[in-house]
Amino acid sequence: MAHTPVNHPARPIYRALGALTGLYFVVFGGLGLVASAGGELLARDDTKVLGQGTNLGFSLFSLVVGVAVLAGTALGRNRDVAIHGWLAYLLMAVGLAGLAFLQTEANVFNWTITTVIVVMSLALVLLMVSMYGKVGTDDEHEAWQKARLVL
Repeated sequence: MAHTPVNHPARPIYRALGALTGLYFVVFGGLGLVASAGGELLARDDTKVLGQGTNLGFSLFSLVVGVAVLAGTALGRNRDVAIHGWLAYLLMAVGLAGLAFLQTEANVFNWTITTVIVVMSLALVLLMVSMYGKVGTDDEHEAWQKARLVL
């Protein structure tokens, strides 16, 4: 895709942002597992971690997402771009579903509005990381430069 930057100069910064996002999910998931230990998988109670509503199910989900983001960052070489992109879209879909079901019995992850805001924000960070993390050859970089200058 000609509009996606190749070999962006700030790529290391975007990779670091991706790693920090994954680390946040791992820490949140781990703290959530500790806070919701002994409870039901999809309990609807007052369990909060880092100011966000959670339960055992969402803590496990966060842990899996965090490990996947960190694994994608460690793999690199455009595999991270695909992994971060897909996870970003997954988190956006889960965040929108969480927002839609916030005040209903279908709120299976025990979310609060704070949880929705954090998940959607981190999804946007991952999407940005996936858009600016692409690497390629010098020829691909030159083709992207030429394509972006043609309006």
